[in-house]
Amino acid sequence: MAKQRRRPVRRRDRKGAQTSSRRKPCPYCRDKIDQVDYKNISMLRRFISERGKIRSRRITGACRRHQSQVARAVKRARELALLPYVSDTGGGGGGGRRSE
Repeated sequence: MAKQRRRPVRRRDRKGAQTSSRRKPCPYCRDKIDQVDYKNISMLRRFISERGKIRSRRITGACRRHQSQVARAVKRARELALLPYVSDTGGGGGGGRRSE
């Protein structure tokens, strides 16, 4: 009798993983917005983490086209001092130079 092979467990088949089968709709496509505006700070804040980093498409649910526009708009808004480059909280999160 031939030895049965076990198929490898795919990431989405693992136990305990709560994933939805549908992707989030792009907030800009949903509202039929063609261009991302760098002056709309309240909308851009949704795409930035609390540390000041631009969130990825996987997290935000934006399509490829709008995510690249969001990244460009965030960088432009930072340059014009409409958005901060880093967060205001200084929390000692380690990973820095030691002061002597």
